[in-house]
Amino acid sequence: MKKWLITLLTAILVLSSLSMVFAGDEKVNGKGNGKKLQIGIEVLLKKERDLIEGKRVGLITNPTGVDSKLNSIVDLLYNDPKIELTALYGPEHGVRGSEQAGSYVESYIDEKTGLPVYSLYGKTRKPTPEMLENVDVLVFDIQDVGSRFYTYIYTMAYAMEAAAENDIPFIVLDRPNPLGGTKVEGPVLDPKYKSFVGNYEIPLRHGMTVGELAGLFNEEFEIGADLTVVEMKGWKRNMYYEDTNLPFVMPSPNMPTFETALVYPGAALIEGTNVSEGRGTTKPFELIGAPFINADDLATELNDLDLQGVTFRAASFTPTFSKHAGKLSHGVQVHVDDRNSYKPIETGMHIVKTIQDMYPDDFTFLAENSAGIAFFDNLIGNGWVRKGLENGKSVGKLSTQWKGGLKEFKQTRKHYLLY
Repeated sequence: MKKWLITLLTAILVLSSLSMVFAGDEKVNGKGNGKKLQIGIEVLLKKERDLIEGKRVGLITNPTGVDSKLNSIVDLLYNDPKIELTALYGPEHGVRGSEQAGSYVESYIDEKTGLPVYSLYGKTRKPTPEMLENVDVLVFDIQDVGSRFYTYIYTMAYAMEAAAENDIPFIVLDRPNPLGGTKVEGPVLDPKYKSFVGNYEIPLRHGMTVGELAGLFNEEFEIGADLTVVEMKGWKRNMYYEDTNLPFVMPSPNMPTFETALVYPGAALIEGTNVSEGRGTTKPFELIGAPFINADDLATELNDLDLQGVTFRAASFTPTFSKHAGKLSHGVQVHVDDRNSYKPIETGMHIVKTIQDMYPDDFTFLAENSAGIAFFDNLIGNGWVRKGLENGKSVGKLSTQWKGGLKEFKQTRKHYLLY
């Protein structure tokens, strides 16, 4: 056989082997030609249409309510001749996602469909009987981010209560937990500290999908809704969002990327202090700082802690709104090097404690309300963590204190896992 032919055949074999290796890697990561992940809306329209066909449908959603090709669930249901979409309901930030955190959202008529849009973050956070007059079934389709203080899961719970009170079936179209479904971290909420950023006794990182949470809320907290969860097909508990075949749509204005969601369970604790959590920058919750901080000193102190899976880079920024708006601030950018070993809540606690220790005359927790509860307490879910930090307790000792409640929650959680 001629040398050129031998060389050609060898090259073909090598290329064929490499393509098989890369294809295998893609299948493992959920991005290739392996079993495609189907989210709740896709399963509903392909296999479980009987749940909504021939019924007047009320839809609770926002911009994340899309299929894997980015088609809006509003359009999919509204344009389907066999489905009668009669009302829309918007959570914090609104159906179109245009409102900033905490902004009052009005009810209005949707220009595109002509449907009434009822705000669940305005005069009421729970649908009233009047809002449900033209509805036979309520559907919830919103992407959560896996943290207790993200408000959409409480919008879901309040809507479940309203559905139960008005004898309306409630359907949750399930979606992935961006942080995966295996890790559960942080203190379980003390019911004395209930608020709209923590309404049920679950930990900061719950490791559950919205469908699983709906089941837990419905049973453990006796909502009693006629609940159906349309499960995903092909999702595995060890999948982070970037392991799925899904595009990332911003769940809220300050949650632009998967990386934001990854740091959020711990970095959002900064919201309970006078330090900026990066709102008003292009890297909210990844950038943390204040005018009184020395960026290099803080980065050095945090890196010297040798925390798992994370590196801190000295950074300066000027927020365009929120805390320290228009003022040059200094601090760090949080870079997650290894998501599997990274512990977001303990990392967030270390950031708070380190800034507190370095700048005792400048750092403060936001003020307590008339009941003696600070916003940090609402976020962490109790009062003893803040008092422990103020009294010089280490993060290690504080995290040990919440392990008992966490262990008990994990046992309860097992009964509601769907995947």
